[in-house]
Amino acid sequence: MRGEVWLGVYVQVATLLLPVVCCAGVGAVWGVRKHTYPAEFVAMLATVVSTPALVFHTLMTTRLDNSQLFEVGSATLLGLGVAAALSAIALRSLKMPAQALGPSATFPNAGNLGLPIAQLAFGDTGLAVAIAFFAVTSVAQHTLGVWVTSRGGNRSQPWPKGVVIACLLAVALRFAGVAAPAPVLESARLVGSLAVPLMLLSLGYALVTVSRAGIRQGAVLGAMRLVVGLAAGALVIHLLHLPPLIAGVLTLQFAMPVAVVSSIYVQRFSTYGDVAAGAVLVSTAAFILLCPLLIWLADGGRF
Repeated sequence: MRGEVWLGVYVQVATLLLPVVCCAGVGAVWGVRKHTYPAEFVAMLATVVSTPALVFHTLMTTRLDNSQLFEVGSATLLGLGVAAALSAIALRSLKMPAQALGPSATFPNAGNLGLPIAQLAFGDTGLAVAIAFFAVTSVAQHTLGVWVTSRGGNRSQPWPKGVVIACLLAVALRFAGVAAPAPVLESARLVGSLAVPLMLLSLGYALVTVSRAGIRQGAVLGAMRLVVGLAAGALVIHLLHLPPLIAGVLTLQFAMPVAVVSSIYVQRFSTYGDVAAGAVLVSTAAFILLCPLLIWLADGGRF
């Protein structure tokens, strides 16, 4: 790619990430000034209240073609399964807790980073594919991912079953062809809109209070997420012979950095929160640096 193309991509990525950085920056400033931060309250509010509302609203309002949803959904589930297996092998070989940190290495940041990047690279059609990927990933992350993290943690807390209830309710309503009342959807939208800002506030606070050991181990976990994601995406695309557009979008989505919500769950259920926060920081920085190259590869070298 020409130098001006690389620069243009970096500028667009920086623009997309500015709201994320600003929101996390508020939490970072709070931590630098050593103000009291109700981490447990914020984590509970984000995971037990806001996230179920967000998932319910997303599933009820997303307009997806059934055949496309099946194709992208099956590829996503297969890729996540491959990523989970590779992550477990890598974590155990490095003597890191596979259950507590496995979901962080498995699930990509398919929401606040994956969706705009897909639209930037592939337009509205790519965004539709990315939404399908996000919907499937979100359901798996907030159910199976949370269950695994909670079992691998050393803090006896019940995992949030509200997301499972929200998913089942939304799926049942969609299959039955029943539309949720407008006030219910608006309430879910409003409450769900708190989820990402709350997670980013906690992330910013965690990043400025993370230990050096957390950064070192987080760098390993973050690198693992990127490598595992690229390997899983390449294998799925090879096995399923996906169309070029879907293959390109999935390549990008699987290569996304560690999801912010993964670090929140790790902080809540275990004592490895520093490692997860460090992984988000390192993997996101690495993704930003590699983003033009990844977009070029995802587009078949035609960007």
